[in-house]
Amino acid sequence: MSINSLYHKTSVRLDEEQSCINLAKKDPAFFGPLYKEYHEQIFRYIYQRMDDEELAFDVTSQVFMKALNNIHKYEFRGVPFSSWLYRIAKSELYQAFRDKKAERMVNVDTINLINVAEELEEDFSEANKVLIYKCLSLLKEKDIQLIEMRFFEKRNFKEIGEILNMTENNAKVKTFRAIEKLKQQFANKQTRL
Repeated sequence: MSINSLYHKTSVRLDEEQSCINLAKKDPAFFGPLYKEYHEQIFRYIYQRMDDEELAFDVTSQVFMKALNNIHKYEFRGVPFSSWLYRIAKSELYQAFRDKKAERMVNVDTINLINVAEELEEDFSEANKVLIYKCLSLLKEKDIQLIEMRFFEKRNFKEIGEILNMTENNAKVKTFRAIEKLKQQFANKQTRL
């Protein structure tokens, strides 16, 4: 699986980012570069899951307001600052779903769906594409989220763990289990055809 450099940083970039965070902790005026760096990324994460652009902008604003107001609580854990923002975004998304402001969407593109088909050890025919999509919609939210982060966003397990507030090893195990559930759903659906 290829690594998406959008979500991964070198140690030099992490150090630079940490310097920026330390400045923002002392003076909120220095939060601007962090906002500029991550706004689009966080917006896309939210918009992909709710498919309501206006509400996605509102939720993204909430994420950055919470981040700015709580930057003093941020602790560096060896992963990009975005991991912390994604945890906030996840919380705000779930709040929007609970408040019934938005419905959960699973946005999949063909290229990344091919990766899922490979993981299922299936060919990528049109029929299997439709079947995989149906099977994804039958999974629980936590399993869909793991599959999205690993296969559609191409995140490593350390980052997934940080975003979901679990260990790297736990992220691996839970992702493996989510894939196993998807395989089971896929096998069940195939036998009914």
